[in-house]
Amino acid sequence: MWDNIIDYLKDPLLVVKVQNFFGVIYKKNNSSEETSIIHSDRHNTENDSARQHKRIPSDISGTSQSSCETDTSSEYQEEVECLINNKFWYYLFVLGTALGDEIFYATFIPFWFWNIDGAVGRRVVLVWTIVMYIGQGFKDIIRWPRPGYPVKKLQDKWAIEYGMPSTHAMVGVSIPFSVLFYTMNRYQYPVHWGIIIAVSWCTLICVSRVYLGMHSILDIAAGLLLSSALLVVLIPVVDQLDGFLLTSQWSPLLVITISILVIVYHPQSDKWTPTRGDTTMIVSVCAGILTGSWTNYQLGNMSASPLAPPYAVEWPSVEMWGCTLLRTTLGFCGVLATRALAKSVSFALACALLGADRRAVRAAAPSLHDTNTIIVEHSYKYITYGLIGFNTTYVLPTVFDLLFINRPTYYTEI
Repeated sequence: MWDNIIDYLKDPLLVVKVQNFFGVIYKKNNSSEETSIIHSDRHNTENDSARQHKRIPSDISGTSQSSCETDTSSEYQEEVECLINNKFWYYLFVLGTALGDEIFYATFIPFWFWNIDGAVGRRVVLVWTIVMYIGQGFKDIIRWPRPGYPVKKLQDKWAIEYGMPSTHAMVGVSIPFSVLFYTMNRYQYPVHWGIIIAVSWCTLICVSRVYLGMHSILDIAAGLLLSSALLVVLIPVVDQLDGFLLTSQWSPLLVITISILVIVYHPQSDKWTPTRGDTTMIVSVCAGILTGSWTNYQLGNMSASPLAPPYAVEWPSVEMWGCTLLRTTLGFCGVLATRALAKSVSFALACALLGADRRAVRAAAPSLHDTNTIIVEHSYKYITYGLIGFNTTYVLPTVFDLLFINRPTYYTEI
């Protein structure tokens, strides 16, 4: 029974049905150069016979690289083309999938710390990091490929990664719902609106991944179930852990040591994928944010609020809007400068320590067997994004304070 359910949920034809529903039209090119419109229900019989002639696997449950490559055989896939018949859904889902991309992280997280609430931000970032680390690790352990024939991918980003579970779906649960759980008793606002936003956010991300052909329904379901189960445990644990990480004198050593160890011992894949590098960025950002927050607390820049939660939410004045815009602009300029400088210096330093030629490392094709390139990549990413996290929570807020543009609640973020 369960085998049948799993086979059904990971069937590429379900992905095609979702795409058809939102206006993606599949066309099959015949040898006579004529085209005919085909729908997901017509693929069933055609797919079986075509697989026999073209040796396409009957399902996508295989874990070998060869099966994944066979599914994307150019000889076969040239026979099927797809047209986007509804631009509204296309652009909506491109926007939706961006809510789980690094550009979103790089904007949402700093903005939250600079303009909303660092106490909530620390907890959300720690939850997000743990959830993503587990999800990324499972990808390289399970090694299930993304949907194969007849699915056409409308986005190539991350196509080389394995698909089970969907970490976009896990982000769609971890970020909006952790924000909801950590703010619902801290601030006075209509919680039902928070629930609506969180559910809509999560739904948009999940549907977008299927629409773009990047995940099967099973990938999405596994991501939702895994992240939901993790949140049940992590929400209360992280809430308690935050106080320890903020006040303990051993916190930086503990955070840096654990972050390095989890990167070094990240599950190994059978082929090179960007999964481990992306995980390094996530873990290092979290380590930097926690270390920067600890520094603030130890220097006396944080104190408990004299008021008891829940706090009233005040609509910002024109002056507050102006300071928000100024903080955000200066802050992102600082983040970009940090990234450029730290990347250059740390990359050169890592190459020098290994005795590797920088130009050769830059030009090298990604490979699991190129140890020097892997060490250099993870080293510069760890240093660069760790510094970005540290600057986000300590250096840049200190600059804002010196410029008298910091937000009033900066000193009560515990």
